[in-house]
Amino acid sequence: MDQPFKQEPDWDPSAEEATRNLSPASTTERRHSSSASTSTPSTNDSNDSSGSRGRRSRPSVASVSSQLPTVREKNLQRIISEGKPPSLAHLSSEETVVSSQKVLISFNKVATRNVEKDEARRQQLDRFNVENDYQREVYERLKNWADTQNKGTKEWLLGWATPKYRQTPLPHVEELKSLARHYYPPRSELKCHVCDFGEGRAEHKVVDLGELEEYWKTKPDWVDVRWIHAPLGLGLTHSSVEDIFLHDGPTGREFENAGRSGWPYLETEVLNFKHRDNFQVMRDIYLLLHDKSELQDDLNESTWRADRNASLHTDVNWRGDHLAVEPSFWNLIDSDMPWQLSEGLAMGAMGPRDGLRPILRHVDKQIFSSHPFYNNAQLVRSPFRTFHRADGFLLSLSPMAGVNYLDKNFEKHLSEPIDALFDNDDASAVGHVFQAFADQGTNTWHRKTVEWFLVYLITEVGVTPHNFRQGCNAPSFESAYSSVIQDLKRRRYDQWKPKVTVKLVRAYLSGIDELTTTKLILQKKVELFKVMQLDVKKFETEDNCFRRTPDNAEGESSVKRLVWAMNTVKYQHECFERLLIDLRQSMDALFQLRSIEQNELAIISDSQNKAILVFTIVTVIFLPLSFFTSYYGMNLSGTVNTTKTETYFWKVCGSVAFLIVLFTALGAFRHKLRSLLRHRIIKAPSAMV
Repeated sequence: MDQPFKQEPDWDPSAEEATRNLSPASTTERRHSSSASTSTPSTNDSNDSSGSRGRRSRPSVASVSSQLPTVREKNLQRIISEGKPPSLAHLSSEETVVSSQKVLISFNKVATRNVEKDEARRQQLDRFNVENDYQREVYERLKNWADTQNKGTKEWLLGWATPKYRQTPLPHVEELKSLARHYYPPRSELKCHVCDFGEGRAEHKVVDLGELEEYWKTKPDWVDVRWIHAPLGLGLTHSSVEDIFLHDGPTGREFENAGRSGWPYLETEVLNFKHRDNFQVMRDIYLLLHDKSELQDDLNESTWRADRNASLHTDVNWRGDHLAVEPSFWNLIDSDMPWQLSEGLAMGAMGPRDGLRPILRHVDKQIFSSHPFYNNAQLVRSPFRTFHRADGFLLSLSPMAGVNYLDKNFEKHLSEPIDALFDNDDASAVGHVFQAFADQGTNTWHRKTVEWFLVYLITEVGVTPHNFRQGCNAPSFESAYSSVIQDLKRRRYDQWKPKVTVKLVRAYLSGIDELTTTKLILQKKVELFKVMQLDVKKFETEDNCFRRTPDNAEGESSVKRLVWAMNTVKYQHECFERLLIDLRQSMDALFQLRSIEQNELAIISDSQNKAILVFTIVTVIFLPLSFFTSYYGMNLSGTVNTTKTETYFWKVCGSVAFLIVLFTALGAFRHKLRSLLRHRIIKAPSAMV
C-alpha cells in the first residue's frame, strides 16, 4: 500500500522523542505517579506549581505559565550567577507568610470546588442509575417479546406446558415511548455545550439544541472564543445546524489544504469506546421500535416540542423535502448511531445522505475484547466535524459519546451516562479540552484566535484513544491487540479438532478487518495533520506580514502542536501496520500447517481404506455363499403354517427389497441426478433451435 508520508526525511525516532517532550504526554509521564493518586483538578494559578496539587498535568499549552520562573526563582538564579552561595536569607518573613497564605487559600478553593462538583456528579449518576434500571427492565421485556415472535413448532408446543416458552406480552405503549426518549432524546432536548474563553477566565454551560441559535449570534465582550459542541451525527439536523451557523457570521480563515475543495473546514474520524451491552441495547431499541405505527405520532410531536430557535425546525423540514427524507423522530436520530469498524469509512461524507446506512442488530465480536481489560468494550467510529467563523465562534458536531482516555477506571467510565461524560475529563477528550483552560482562559494560548483553538481541539481529539494522558496506568489498545495476536499465534500449534480451526480462521479474518480499518483511519489522520501544517504556516506568514505578534510567545504554537499530533498518530499507525503484517503472516503459516496436517490425515485415511478394501473383498466372496446356504436351508415345499405358496413369498419380499434398493439409490445419488436433469432442461431449448 502506498504510504507517501513514510518518505519524509525529516522524521526519525529521536526527533519524535524531542517533539514529545514538548507535548502533553511528556509532562504527564513525568508526573504520572501523582495523577494515579487523586483526581482533584488543579487551578493552574500562574504563581503555583501545578505538580504540587497531586493532579496530572494539562497539555503543555496550559502548563507553560506554571513552568515560568517566579520572582523568587529569578532572584535565586541572579544570586547564583553572581557567585554567591544560594540562601533564603534574602526572603523576608512577610513574603514567606504571604506565599504560604496564597497556597492555603488556593488549596481551600480547589478542595471546596471539587467537593461540590463530585457531589453533583454523584447525584447525577444516582438519578441516571435509578432511571436506567427501570428502562432496562422495560427493554428486557421488549427483547423477550421479540425473541418469542419467531419461535418454531417445537417451542410453540412446549409453550403449552412450560411458561418459559410462552409468548411474552409487549410492554405498554407509554413504556415504549419512554424507553425511546430515554435512549434517544428528542432533537430539541438534546444537550449541547457552550464554552467561553477569555482573558484569565472560562465559562461552561449546558443548553438544549432547541435554544442554540441565540448562542452563536453574539457573545460577551470578554470572550475571545466561543466554542459550541453539539452531539449530532451527519444527517438532516447536522446539515441544518452547520448551514445556519455559517450563514449567521463572517467566514473564518480557510484551511485550503486540509479541507476539501470548496469546503475549507476540518473534519476527522474519532475512535472511542462504548460499553458493548449499551451499544447493543441502542441498536435493539431502534430496530424493534422504529416501525411501530402506534408510537410515531407522539414521538414525532415531541421532536420539536421544546424548540425555540428562529429557523432550525423550518430548515430541517425544507432539507428533508429537498432530499426526499421524512424528518421524523427515527430518521433524525439514526445518524447519531456510532459506526462499527466493519461499516465502512465515514470520513469525507459529502452530504446528509452519506451519513445514513442500514443499521443491523448484530454487534461485531471484536478480537481485542478477549483482552481482560477490554472485555466489555466496543471500539466504534464517529465523524468529528468543525466549522469556524472570523468573529470568534467555533462549532463542532459529532455523535462521539464514548471513552477516549484509557486509565484504571476504564470500566467505570464505560457505564457513565452520555450527558455526564463531558464533565469527566478523565474519560472524554471534548471535556478535557475545556478543563485544560478552565482556570486561566486564553492566558496560555499562543494566539487568542479561533484558528489556534481549532488546531488544539482537532489534535487533542484526533490522537485518541490513548493512555498517556492518565500516566499510562492502563494498557493501550495497541498493546491489547498485540497480546491477542500473540495468543492467536500460539493457538496455531494446538492439535487439530473438528470446527476449532474454522473458529480460529474466523478470529484471524476478524482481526485483519479491524486492523485494516484502524490503520486506514490512522493514515488519514497523519495525512490530515501533515497538510494542516501547510495551512498553519501560511497563517503564520500572513500574521508576520501584518506584524501580528503572538499573544503568548512562551505558549505552544499550532505548528508544534501539529508536529506532536502527527508523530503520535504516526507511531500508532506504524504499530498497527506491523500488527497487520504479523497477523497475515501468521494466518498464512496456519494454512500451511493445517495443509500438512490434512496430508498426514489423508495418508492415514488411505491406509484405513486399504484395510477396509480387504474386508470388502472377503465379504463379497462369502456373500453369495451365505445367500445360497440360507436359501437352500429353507423349506421349499411351501411356507410353514400358512396357506401361501413360495411364489407369493417371492412376490412380496422381492418387491419390498426392490423398492428399498431403488429409493436408497435415488437418495444416495439425488444431487447428481438433479444436476443432470437441470443440465438436460437447459440444453433442451437450444436443441430445438
